[in-house]
Amino acid sequence: MATPKPQRTPEQIEDIILRKIFLVTLSDSMDTDSRIVYLELTAAEILSEGKDLKLSRELMERVLIDRLSGSFQSAEPAFQYLINSYRRAYEEGKKIGNMKDKNLRSDMESVVRQAKKLLVSYCRIHLANPDCFGANDAPNNKLSVSPLLPFIFSEVGGGLDGFGTSSSSGGVQCPPGFLKEFFEEADFDSLDPILRGLYENLRGSILNVSALGNFQQPLRALLYLLSFPVGARSLVNHPWWIPKGVYLNGRVIEMTSILGPFFHVSALPDHTIFKSQPDVGQQCFSEASTRRPADLLSSFTTIKTVMKSLYKDLGDVLLALLKNIETRENVLEYLAEVINKNSSRAHIQVEPLSCASSGMFVNLGAVMLRLCDPFLDGSLTKRDKIDPKYVFYSNRLDLSLTALHASSEEISQWINKDNPGSIDGSRQHSDGENRLLQSQEATSSSNIASEPSLLNVNPTSSGGGGKSKYTFTCECFFMTARVLNLGLLKSFSDFKHLVQDISRAEDALATLKAMQGQTPSSQLELDISRLEKEIETYSQEKLCYEAQILRDGDLIQHALSFYG
Repeated sequence: MATPKPQRTPEQIEDIILRKIFLVTLSDSMDTDSRIVYLELTAAEILSEGKDLKLSRELMERVLIDRLSGSFQSAEPAFQYLINSYRRAYEEGKKIGNMKDKNLRSDMESVVRQAKKLLVSYCRIHLANPDCFGANDAPNNKLSVSPLLPFIFSEVGGGLDGFGTSSSSGGVQCPPGFLKEFFEEADFDSLDPILRGLYENLRGSILNVSALGNFQQPLRALLYLLSFPVGARSLVNHPWWIPKGVYLNGRVIEMTSILGPFFHVSALPDHTIFKSQPDVGQQCFSEASTRRPADLLSSFTTIKTVMKSLYKDLGDVLLALLKNIETRENVLEYLAEVINKNSSRAHIQVEPLSCASSGMFVNLGAVMLRLCDPFLDGSLTKRDKIDPKYVFYSNRLDLSLTALHASSEEISQWINKDNPGSIDGSRQHSDGENRLLQSQEATSSSNIASEPSLLNVNPTSSGGGGKSKYTFTCECFFMTARVLNLGLLKSFSDFKHLVQDISRAEDALATLKAMQGQTPSSQLELDISRLEKEIETYSQEKLCYEAQILRDGDLIQHALSFYG
């Protein structure tokens, strides 16, 4: 008769499970696994305290600290060790589910949960304090990439660039439940330094990426972080949420703010310094005159598809922040800063080094139109929440040069319809009244002398001095109108000028070729070659505008509905 196998005690089972999770031993065994570390000093201390050399939940943290603090040959780096230990804990947890003894199973499940919680906690400590357990795998300067980022990429899935090429997280797989526990079960102060680094990494990963590049993966990672309340709060408190500085302008905000590079992703041409890769014009529309119509149509479809994906994800980012009452005001401040610092985009000639790109403003316009959808329904049920006096009295947007299709007398009557009367023209005027005066000048500068002065306008109490609290609907409406003016409408104007440039260049080229046919010269040959290159560049830019804007019927219809 076979001798029954001796039953292990709960303490022995706990010791076995913890040794498998942490890959440590307190006895000098002949284990062939090179990853297992013998904690000799720890074992000596435990023996001196009169305790058994068995791992337990009471010794768990002590053993983990000694493992991380020590220098052991062939041992994994700290972060890799911690996350692999979490993975082993997850696997052990699945095995425990097969135990028949309910009490023992419940007890061991508690041990594994405690181990996982401890490992996550030390991951946070290590990432926030890289020098704590050695900095060989932690971001020790602003240029380093957080080792956590590949695991976030693996969680959100790989992206596809414009050519359909898939990008992955380099074979990294995040242990199930790790990220959720990492971001949910900690306070703001613990996670903020880690999140700041992640946001800077994401910004850097998408800097100068075009519509044909892999923008989906960083954008999804950003959305994932914003799904946690601490992530949203950390983003709007980041120093680069709205950059500060004496030389701050529209282009600086686009390139240095956290969200700016995400909005910069585009198919539209930009200044050479800020040109994105892959080059959309070169990749899709080079030598377009010799390409088959089907090839051009395929390029148009590809760009339209990726831009729709971009608009949706960017809209989801803003919505995630706007739905959070604690971060909504920060979003409005960011949008206002972007708009105000780029007001010179309304000029005929735009300075590309001080203004954000057309791509950013077309993208922002598409996103703002999506935000306007709920209150631009056919029945106009929320129209009463849009206060026209926002143009004059809001301190958020700089709309001082907004022209009104009305005489100054009509403006005066409209402003004072709820509070008739006049005031002494010599009194100090509020910002709102001064804005009225500037709008009057923008409306009809030739008639100012003969029109009643707005100095005698007495603003109603509901809008005086910009002190009113405007609804989100109202602010979103006027911000959208301004963004469309600086972005989509400006791009239509740029496209028209581009077509005119092409026409002039083609006329000049025809003239030069005629001259070359009559009196050939090397200089004419150089001029012809230069013009041909210019026309090729212009043609690529023209097709880029067509691809992102003119062939996107939904975007144009959306904009027309806003104005309608």
